[in-house]
Amino acid sequence: MVWGGSFFILAVMGEPILRETGWDGHWVYGALSLSLMVSALLAPLASRLVVRYGGRLQMAASGIVVGAGLLIVANAHSLQVFLLAWVVIGVGMAIGLYEALFATLGALYAERAGRAITGITLISGFATTITWPLVAFAIEQLGWRVTCTAYALMLIVVVAPLYLWVLPAGLNGTESKTVVAASDVSIDRRLYLSLMWIFAIGAIIMTAVSVQLVAVLQGLGHSLATAIALSALLGPSQVASRVLQIVARKRHPIWTALVSSVLVAVGVSLVALAPGATALGLLLYGCGNGLRAIVRGLLPLALMPPAQYVALMGKMSRPSLIGQALTPLVGGYLLQHFGAMSVLATLAGLAVVNVVLVLLVMRSLPGRPV
Repeated sequence: MVWGGSFFILAVMGEPILRETGWDGHWVYGALSLSLMVSALLAPLASRLVVRYGGRLQMAASGIVVGAGLLIVANAHSLQVFLLAWVVIGVGMAIGLYEALFATLGALYAERAGRAITGITLISGFATTITWPLVAFAIEQLGWRVTCTAYALMLIVVVAPLYLWVLPAGLNGTESKTVVAASDVSIDRRLYLSLMWIFAIGAIIMTAVSVQLVAVLQGLGHSLATAIALSALLGPSQVASRVLQIVARKRHPIWTALVSSVLVAVGVSLVALAPGATALGLLLYGCGNGLRAIVRGLLPLALMPPAQYVALMGKMSRPSLIGQALTPLVGGYLLQHFGAMSVLATLAGLAVVNVVLVLLVMRSLPGRPV
């Protein structure tokens, strides 16, 4: 619900907002980039708060903060207020999306957090499948302002009580001091930087595809209807790959990371180089990207002590969030000045780099992970 009301909602609500307000489209859609930058700046602080307090109240507050931001959006009659609203939403994203949630689960369950992370990423795979049609239908019936208000109230009324009910109470004082002390232990810097770049590159590719796939496919010669139909393949393939991961969860997460990065690289390359295999390429990409969310949660948990995992998730996510904020601007520039193939070539190159980084991490592990 928090994902649907923050990261994904402008994809459906942006056009109705533009039609009513007449604001510049770059500012309206750029509000998400602003929100991601705010989230990037606050992510390390969010992880430190999880280290100290366990994350339960913070996760409950995320729905309230995002809901408050949506209420401001619903009542915004100037662009300045609209952008302020997305600053507030960015705060909610920092304290409540994947990095904060994974850190919270790591703080509460330590090594046992893996199963919860896998289950949550499976459910979140349906975020756009459920949110986009419902929000689009509500906008058609009620208008975007009423829809925004209704979504905000749902977040405030449902999310906070749900988190307080589902998550156990946070760390007590002694446990919190232990976690803080343990988080000060040094970590292999090469491993940390490798993981940081693996996640950042994966996030950049995901954002570029999410924002520009339809336009890129049209640039390759597909009609709008065909481009939309091909794009619809991503959701089911992402969920399917996460189901398969549940079946194979006893394998070391480094293997999931390798499979994910290879599928993304092969999928993007097929779209770029083999027009007749575009559907297959998107299916492979979708499977790889679906596993990416699981890798973000499970791989660091397998490679570092839980206390370090909790403390570093926010800091490690900062380059990813900054990259996501800048990707629409860079991707738009490439698409406008150099064409669709330049976007795909750039993404394919980044995907190959990610495969190499995963192989380097795998090579550095003691023994042979199973």
